[in-house]
Amino acid sequence: MTHAHRTALTGELPAPSCPVVELPAPTRREEARAVMATIREIRDRGVDIRDIVVVARDLDPYEQPLTQAAIQYGVTPVFWTQLRVTRTEPYALIAALCTLFDAGDVTAATLLEPVAQRWVPLTDTAGWPLKQPTIQAALEALPSGHRSIPEWAETVQTHTTDEQLITYCDWLQSHAGREPTPETVGTVLEASIDAYRETSVPARQQADSPALMATETAARATVRVTRLVEQVRHKYDEWLADGTVSQSWGAVQELCELLATQRPGRREHSNAWAIDIMEANDVWGLSVPFVIAVGATAAEWPAQTDSVVPTELQEAVLAGAGETDIVAPRTAWGNGRDRDHFADAMRAAERGVIVTRYTQTADGGAVYPSPFLASLEMETVSKQARTQLVSTTPQLPEPIAALLSASGAFDPVSTKTPHE
Repeated sequence: MTHAHRTALTGELPAPSCPVVELPAPTRREEARAVMATIREIRDRGVDIRDIVVVARDLDPYEQPLTQAAIQYGVTPVFWTQLRVTRTEPYALIAALCTLFDAGDVTAATLLEPVAQRWVPLTDTAGWPLKQPTIQAALEALPSGHRSIPEWAETVQTHTTDEQLITYCDWLQSHAGREPTPETVGTVLEASIDAYRETSVPARQQADSPALMATETAARATVRVTRLVEQVRHKYDEWLADGTVSQSWGAVQELCELLATQRPGRREHSNAWAIDIMEANDVWGLSVPFVIAVGATAAEWPAQTDSVVPTELQEAVLAGAGETDIVAPRTAWGNGRDRDHFADAMRAAERGVIVTRYTQTADGGAVYPSPFLASLEMETVSKQARTQLVSTTPQLPEPIAALLSASGAFDPVSTKTPHE
């Protein structure tokens, strides 16, 4: 490895072509609030929401606080992350059906689990999906113990007067064969997801928050699970033919889990009215007026890596000192990948960058700035200005307002929208 390549892992970052503002906050939650308050303020000053992108090295620790802050400030976020489909309601629905049909004798809780995951019939959907109080009342009315689906169908008729539960049990009996064919898998699971899409997703939207986060996740998951069921049906057919799996709902469920955990690529949808929030490894080649880079701390950007090679030796190899110049360093030693992604985030901004970070852990320990910030010329937002930003009478901090003024993005007098 040449000296130029070695120093590329540790050298200073190239300066962005636009001004940079630093916005520190005490905690990650306060940082998220400051981010969403900033987005609302600059949006209300005439900046299109699609002209702003939020970037994080790792979205996992930021998705929840940013979502909560977005709801508080009336901003709709779109997280460009791989959907963890096995944690979604549509997937839980097909998994519950597989468990129920495979088990033979089941408890009342297992019997009603698909309904708890918003199973609905394909027709006559008035009153569906059932609400949790209705399901809980049925569980309390039904006896304990294990029964087959036909036995539960009789028991439901004698212990409840709920016509919807009777409809559900009738549907179960018509599909309760324990040795499903690929055609049966398609009929049962595809029909259930189709009905979920037509009835349960709109019902969730009616009860959702203004940001529609739960609805958006349910809609994305419905698309993914629809494709998943198609894949499972074809793979189940192939594996039955060559004897790889037994003919059972348990085998179908195992296939669902196997294929669902093979996570596909990103960018499964888009929302023209939402703020894009993405990980830094997706930013390469992006060009947008304003970038907000969150989590710029030494603890998170760059990521901390474990290595059996002592730090002193890593530094010597990176410097090419002595006989170590014949050893090729690992990119992770110089934080090369994270460094490149951070540089990509800076380059993506055309008019201004806002770098945010939190300064203390949950137990009050100090969190230091990312070393990548050392090579940037930044103006820092004061504590007083940040407090005013997230107050009931918000005011955009001067350094951030200056970014917009310099870019000609808005008229700070005529387009200001009050929040009092």
